[in-house]
Amino acid sequence: MATQPTKTREALANDIWRACDILRRDNNCGGVMQYVEHLAWLLFLRFLDAQEEEWEAEARLAGEPYRPILAEGELRWRNWARRDWKADALLPFVHGRLIPYLQSLSGSPIRETIGSIFSERNIIVCASPYNLKDVLEIVDHIDFHSQDDIFTVSQVYEDLLKRLGSENRMAGEFYTPRPVIRFVVQLVAPQVGETIYDPAAGSCGFLAQAYQYVMDQAGEGLTIEQHEFLQRRAFFGQEKVAVPALLGLMNMVLHGVAAPNVVRRNTLEENIRDVRQRFDVVMTNPPFGGTENPQIQSNFPVKATATELLFLQHVMKKLRPHDGARCGMVVPEGTLFRGGAFATVKKELLERFDLHTVVSLPPGTFAPYSDVKTALIFFDRPGPTEKIWYYEMGLPQGLKKFSKGSPIQDQHFDRARALWAAWDAFRGGAGPRPQPTDDSWIVPADDVRERDYDLSARNPSRDEMETYRHPAEITAGLLEREREILGIIEELHALVGDGE
Repeated sequence: MATQPTKTREALANDIWRACDILRRDNNCGGVMQYVEHLAWLLFLRFLDAQEEEWEAEARLAGEPYRPILAEGELRWRNWARRDWKADALLPFVHGRLIPYLQSLSGSPIRETIGSIFSERNIIVCASPYNLKDVLEIVDHIDFHSQDDIFTVSQVYEDLLKRLGSENRMAGEFYTPRPVIRFVVQLVAPQVGETIYDPAAGSCGFLAQAYQYVMDQAGEGLTIEQHEFLQRRAFFGQEKVAVPALLGLMNMVLHGVAAPNVVRRNTLEENIRDVRQRFDVVMTNPPFGGTENPQIQSNFPVKATATELLFLQHVMKKLRPHDGARCGMVVPEGTLFRGGAFATVKKELLERFDLHTVVSLPPGTFAPYSDVKTALIFFDRPGPTEKIWYYEMGLPQGLKKFSKGSPIQDQHFDRARALWAAWDAFRGGAGPRPQPTDDSWIVPADDVRERDYDLSARNPSRDEMETYRHPAEITAGLLEREREILGIIEELHALVGDGE
């Protein structure tokens, strides 16, 4: 199999979608999750081969030795994917030589990441060698030295992630709607030279968008040192599950970060009493609705079964203790109003950080895989919090809730951006105090303290209209209250169990 000349963007995009159709028809790849995963690991190995060519050339120019990531020569893409395989030999090679070798990699961060992604699970591989040969030929046409090809593949890949998020309910744990991500990144505004971290990276939407934002802001003005920093030392992500870790790593690569620090790891296993690495910026949508065992809870000063509260404590600890360190994150609405352990953590949040912004999102924002009502919180160092700006996003006229057929879009955040700009100017001493509107208002932190750290978005202009809340908003709130009750029962059960 020989490489072919670079194709036009349209032709290449059509070929990649054709590869998806081939995989989708294969007996091992019937669902969207399976064929996206299969395509992702092939794209990754094709990219790695091209990247190693560049690293080898750089080492030669510097007169230095180069140790390939894939030291076994026959296992590099150029030496196996382009061979004219007999049908009965290709699959035994992939299953018996290639995948076991990838699973065994260790000795450097990128090798450890590859090894962890390919280990401890069954890698999706075509049942038909003919289907695999056809897909290999398509992927081999991609020139990862060409910015046109990389752009085209990144667009198709982002569409695939979106399809995965909308068609596979389980994908909701690692796919965040891109309009939400873009809004958070714009408000947090990461800068060149800052380290950026997502402890629940999923498909790396926040990190990839952060890189795009930094590049857009920098324009052509990056120095060689800044470019090198962005490629190797700026972006950090952790993801517990192997498939999204692979998807996220590939997403970063396709957005232009050749060596992201994305690792497969259970973030909550880190004892936050002994944190050794901190970051300038954190942006994340951590999993919520799950529970953690007592061993994991022991890593946190405030023990709780709810994963969202453990992640909030983790994020607070991972921010560097200097002025300007900041975070934007998604939380379920229950995090705002729950008491007990939640109130304890929120007290620390208000005292040690400046929780300056809370954005209440409408029902269905994370449809179709979750109807739990959510909010965005933004906090900086240093504290304490003095005032909190609230924005309550409404639904477009005639829409009962966001859904798979009517998802949230970038323009739905336009008003929030405009109002927040005035708030941000006021915070920075460059503008007057914003006046309250029907959907935005300012709350003194002392008011929150007086109500036992209940951060609920209580719109003062809706006090007399509360009985007219939309049914979708009411049911979303009921779902969140049910989760709260379940969490309390689980904590009580754990206490009873400990006492036996």
